[in-house]
Amino acid sequence: MTSSITPFFSPKGVVVIGASTSPEKLGYGVARNLIQSGYRGAIHFVSQKSGALFDRPLYTNLDDVPDPVDLAILIVPTQSTPQTIEDCAKRGIKAAIIVSSGFREVGAEGAALEAQCVELARKHGVRLLGPNCIGTLDTHLPLDTTFLQPPMPAQGGIAFVSHSGAFCAAIIDWAREQGFGFSQIVSLGNQADVNETDVLPEVAKDEHTKVIALYMESVSDGVKFVQAASEVTKHKPVIALKVGRFEAGQKAAASHTGALAGSEAAFDAAFAKAGILRADTAEQMFDWARALENCPLPRGKRMAILTNAGGPGVIAADSLETNGLLLSQLTESTLKALTNYLPPSASVHNPVDMLASASPDAYATCLNLLLQDENVDGVLVILPPPPMYKTEEVAKAMIEVISKFEKPVVIALMGSTLVEEARKTFQRANIPTYPFPERAASALGALARRAKHLTTEHAESTETQKRISVASLADLDELLTAYGIQTIPIKLARDENEVTAIADELGYPLVMKIASPDILHKSDVGGVLLNLTDAQTLLSAYTQMTERIKSAMPAAQIDGVHLQRQVPEGQEVIIGMVRDPLFGPLMMFGSGGIEVEGLKDVAFALAPLNQAEARSMIRKTWAGRKLKGFRSIPAVDEESAIDVLIKLSHLAMDHETVDEIEINPLRVLAKGAVAVDVRVKLRA
Repeated sequence: MTSSITPFFSPKGVVVIGASTSPEKLGYGVARNLIQSGYRGAIHFVSQKSGALFDRPLYTNLDDVPDPVDLAILIVPTQSTPQTIEDCAKRGIKAAIIVSSGFREVGAEGAALEAQCVELARKHGVRLLGPNCIGTLDTHLPLDTTFLQPPMPAQGGIAFVSHSGAFCAAIIDWAREQGFGFSQIVSLGNQADVNETDVLPEVAKDEHTKVIALYMESVSDGVKFVQAASEVTKHKPVIALKVGRFEAGQKAAASHTGALAGSEAAFDAAFAKAGILRADTAEQMFDWARALENCPLPRGKRMAILTNAGGPGVIAADSLETNGLLLSQLTESTLKALTNYLPPSASVHNPVDMLASASPDAYATCLNLLLQDENVDGVLVILPPPPMYKTEEVAKAMIEVISKFEKPVVIALMGSTLVEEARKTFQRANIPTYPFPERAASALGALARRAKHLTTEHAESTETQKRISVASLADLDELLTAYGIQTIPIKLARDENEVTAIADELGYPLVMKIASPDILHKSDVGGVLLNLTDAQTLLSAYTQMTERIKSAMPAAQIDGVHLQRQVPEGQEVIIGMVRDPLFGPLMMFGSGGIEVEGLKDVAFALAPLNQAEARSMIRKTWAGRKLKGFRSIPAVDEESAIDVLIKLSHLAMDHETVDEIEINPLRVLAKGAVAVDVRVKLRA
């Protein structure tokens, strides 16, 4: 479908097909909301019976509806939907919201009917939102195409896009009590046509939208979603709550990479690639959204805590660290000013504890000093009800200070009835408050991650790579060498004569590995021998290894042994790729050798990788961090490991027939890196 989806967001005229004069019907609710929303475009009603509704005529034929009309809301019996879509196309309406349920969500018969609707819509160039959705809301246009109970949500800067209509309804009601509003709300329903990837860029265009919150149960096209979201997040933050983390089971995989890479690892990698912040809960998603809507972004991760209570200050300090933030080291001038102002028993070192007697002036003065400090990137203020002052008076004093600085300030407003007026005071000033320090710290963490995303280089590598047809390739060494990845040739010896001949060709010292399709973990059965330095030792090792394994595993097919030149000492890591069905090549880096599945010290990212992405991926693992050396472990060439990771990601992008590829181990040397053992799985 190529028609624009703009009419869903800024229609010139709307027609409700299935409008009703009965207040208990959805057709009445949609008509009521359209009128009460204050929508300034044309509003038309089509019903089975003529008459009037809200002082507007009820048409019995869509052809009789006058212009302008470019958006239809369908509230018709499920079986009538295909014909209604054709009627809309005939009338020149190119956008339709299908409110009705009874489609794919109810089974095969409903799925067939939904497919019929999509086929007709494609034929006539009509875009569909839904079915099984509640429609759209725009508080600023204004426009309300839903059947939800009024009133509309308050105006705000958060756009909420949801796969679930019921979740939209619940969040709208909850937000009223929480004191925040929305710019737009879009319920996607079954996404028979219009999906989250279509909607994101359109919602981002809205000048009133400051942040986009996205509730997802799946993704329609992973690659297109990442591409679209990557463009959106350059300008506006996106937060996603992706549910369905745990699967009943996952298919068996041939490699460590495949075994460790579940769908949630792919979603994490996709969100990271696109610059999307992933929330764990609905509450967290909107905690972050409120901060991103109203707060300036911090310049760094150094945060100060201002409190009148020691215990919550400690909670806040722990929570900041949990969220990847740091406690600021206050400058000497700030410490001196705080010491001169506060009572002797107060704590001037971060967290700054002013004691329970802290007045509105104390909060304002100390907050001003902290925000002036060049070592402070943001402040978390803890405000339980002061014993001697009204909490709202403290709030008013701080608001005057906060407005003077371009640094984020979030408030842990602890309590209930005694802080309610203060909450409203902060709310009017667009300063986010949270009931506990943990949630306030989490919001600051989201601000810092957003700031980091905007300052991180996201340009793709411009290196040109030589392409090779994998299907015609018999030697993995040739493939990796073509991409600039150094390998150690490995040769199969089927008997003693071949062992001797290959050893003379490769040179000593050698590594010997049993060659058997039935033995995946060779070292577990004594199938790997190192440092074979001469012919006599080599032949003895060959005889002992083959006899031992034949005795221990008589059913295993033994093809011989693999011989390989022994690589110098270094650190071993694993680098791999598995092709995710939704997002494409998913890269893995982690602890290599025999440790990989036991430690699960791995990180994932979507291909292709650039320098910044590969470096970030490596630094997430212990295997990557110790490349620079740790205690008795000597440092090795981290840049070579990064280079191999990037090159393997390009290989994965170039060759769609490669389903999995794994280098385990990649031995990272003092200078350079060598792929010691490589395994590849081609698409059947």
